[in-house]
Amino acid sequence: MVGGMDEVTAPLDPACFDDAPAQARDVARGVARMFFRQDLLALCEVPLANNRRADLLAIDARGCMTIVEIKVSRADLRGDVKWPDYLDYCDRFFWAVPIGFDLSPFAEEAFRPAIAGLIVADRYDAAVVREAAHRPLPAARRKAETLRFARRAARRLLGDLDPGLAGLD
Repeated sequence: MVGGMDEVTAPLDPACFDDAPAQARDVARGVARMFFRQDLLALCEVPLANNRRADLLAIDARGCMTIVEIKVSRADLRGDVKWPDYLDYCDRFFWAVPIGFDLSPFAEEAFRPAIAGLIVADRYDAAVVREAAHRPLPAARRKAETLRFARRAARRLLGDLDPGLAGLD
């Protein structure tokens, strides 16, 4: 048990990462637990207005938006050319990887170490290895993304209440 949470109260939607390796789901769970303790509440697999999908999108009490991109293989990391498209939708951006992942590529300029933070996680917890730069969203974008976040969370909760509404996310 970490931070007062047990297996039953894990802060991830069980449908998240259904099409991803189990290790990606474990990393997401560990990151979500760490964020929860920091009062950041995360949703998984969140479509963005630019037709990209963030692995995790979290919001804190001040409305700061954090996106986490999860990588579990070097090939997946090297092949991802779309990740800079996330930067316009968050105040902070992190990479998250499993324990034992080679961290050396994240120092390369292609992965923007001056902007992108780095988290190492397992299924139970996570640790920030490098903090992300805080790059405030413009006010209009923040409002739009905060509303999208709230409405998406509400739709997911409605799907729990009425499974007939599930999948409308």
